[in-house]
Amino acid sequence: MGVPLLQQMKVGFYIFKQKLLRKKRYPLVLMLEPLFRCNLECAGCGKIQYPEQILQRRLSVEECVQAAKECGAPVISIAGGEPLIHPEMDQIVAAYVKMKKFVYLCTNGILLKKNLKKYTPSVYLTFNVHIDGLRERHDEMVCRKGVFDKAIDAIKEAKKRGFRVNTNTTLFRGEDPEEVRKLLDFLTELGVDGITISPGYSYEKAPRQELFLQREQTKEMFQQILKDRNQKNWVFNHTPQYLDFLQGKINYQCTPWGNPTRNIFGWQRPCYLLADGGYAATFRELMEETDWEKYGTGKYEKCSNCMVHCGYEPTAVIDATSSLKGMARAAKAAING
Repeated sequence: MGVPLLQQMKVGFYIFKQKLLRKKRYPLVLMLEPLFRCNLECAGCGKIQYPEQILQRRLSVEECVQAAKECGAPVISIAGGEPLIHPEMDQIVAAYVKMKKFVYLCTNGILLKKNLKKYTPSVYLTFNVHIDGLRERHDEMVCRKGVFDKAIDAIKEAKKRGFRVNTNTTLFRGEDPEEVRKLLDFLTELGVDGITISPGYSYEKAPRQELFLQREQTKEMFQQILKDRNQKNWVFNHTPQYLDFLQGKINYQCTPWGNPTRNIFGWQRPCYLLADGGYAATFRELMEETDWEKYGTGKYEKCSNCMVHCGYEPTAVIDATSSLKGMARAAKAAING
C-alpha cells in the first residue's frame, strides 16, 4: 500500500477515536477545490465549464485553513482546476503541513517542475500527478500533445529532489486493459510512491459523455486489469477492499461524508462529484442538515454508475478498520506493497 506508515497510524488512531466517541458520520479526507481554473480542457472533466467570472474566483489562504479547522479530517486532497495556478498555493500547503495534515496536491504536472522550488519535501506532502494512460492515450484524454512527457519529466525531477509523488489514473470507456497494465508497470518502474486508479464519473458538463463507463463495464474492466495484482509489485494507494469492490467481489454503498468538499461556493452537497443538494455555509451545516439517505446507488439516479474512489474508498477504509480480520488484511497489503 502506497501510504506512509505515519499516515496509516495517525488515520487509524483518528478512526478509533471517532468510534470511541460513537460518531456515526465523520470525515476522512477534506476535498479542497480552491479554484476551478485549469490550463487544460480534458475530455472527461466537468469542473472547468464555468463562466469567466467563476473561473476567476479562488479561496484565500485563510479560507483554506479555516476549512481544515472546521472539518478536522487528517488528510487533505487539493484539487481543482489546476491547483498550481493558485498564486498562494505554496502558502496553503505550508499551512497544512504545519498543522500536520497529510496533503495530496493534485496536478496535471505541466507547472510542477518549475514550482518545486516553492515547496519542501515532507512526509506530510505528496504531489499527486494525473497520468491517464501511456503517452498516446494520456495526451488524447487531456486533449493536448506533449503533456505526458512534461508530467513524467516533472515526476522524475520531484523524486530527485526528495518529494513523495503519487499518480492518479482515471479510466474511461474504450480502455485496453493490457495497456492499463503496461501503464501500471511503467509507473512502478518510474518509482512513484503510490498509484491511485478509478473509473471516471459522468459529469453532466463533461464535453464527451460517451466516454463514461456503466457499472458492469467498470467491473469487467477492473477484473481484467487486476486479475493477478497479488503477483505484481504495483504500489496502490488504495485499500485491498476498494480494489475488490472495483472488480465486483464486494458490494458497498458510498460514504459521501467521508470526503467532504469545500470549494469557492461553500461546502458541496452531497459529495465531490455531485452538487445537486446545493451548498452549506459551514461544515457543521453540511454534516447535520444534508439528507444523506437520499443519495447512493439504488437511491439516486446520478449515483447509479459511480464507483469513484472519493465515494467508496472511505467505505472501504471504515470496513477495513471494523474488524481484526480487515485490519490484518490491510496491514498485510501495506507490508507486501
